[in-house]
Amino acid sequence: MITIDQVYDNSKEQVSNSKVILRPLQLSDTSVLASLANNKNVSDNLRDYFPSPYSDADAKTFIELTQSENPQQNFAIVCDDQLCGVIGLIVQQDVYQKSAELGYWLGEPFWGKGIATAAVKQITRYGFEDLNLLRIYAGIFEFNRASMQVLIKNGFEEEAVFRHAVFKHGKTWNEHRYAKIKQL
Repeated sequence: MITIDQVYDNSKEQVSNSKVILRPLQLSDTSVLASLANNKNVSDNLRDYFPSPYSDADAKTFIELTQSENPQQNFAIVCDDQLCGVIGLIVQQDVYQKSAELGYWLGEPFWGKGIATAAVKQITRYGFEDLNLLRIYAGIFEFNRASMQVLIKNGFEEEAVFRHAVFKHGKTWNEHRYAKIKQL
C-alpha cells in the first residue's frame, strides 16, 4: 500500500486532515468501482476502450486483470476509507522501457477536492522509486483543464500539443502532453 497524509491547501482544492492512499484493487471494490465509473462525465475524459456504460462485469474484469500485475501498476485511489477512483502507470517497452504513461480517473463526487493531486504525487514517487522509471507522461484532452492543473501541481511540464490527435464523440480535439523527469 502506498500512503501519504495530506494537508493540501490550494485555494479551491483541499484535502486537509484526509488520508489519501493507493492500494491494490480488490474484488470487494466491484460494485463501488462500477458505480463511480458508470458516469458519462467520467468516461468523456478517457479513451474509448474505457467501457461506457460501465457494469459490474467490467469492474470485475478490470480488477482481476490488475491482480495479475507484477509489479503492481494499477491502484485504487482511496480517501478516508472510500474508494474514489483508479490510477495507474503503463510501463513502456523496448527503447522506452524507462518511461510510463500515467492514467487516472476519479468518480465525480470526488472532483475538486485535491484527491487526484495527492494520488498523482504518490504514483509518481512510486514510478520513480519503486519501478525505477526516468520519465512519466500523460496525454490530456484539451477540454480537461482540471487534469492539466493536477499535473502542473505535481511538477509535470507541458511538452507538446498534438493538434487534432483525439477523435472523441464525433469531433477532433487536441491532446496536451505533460511529462515529469526523475531528478538524477
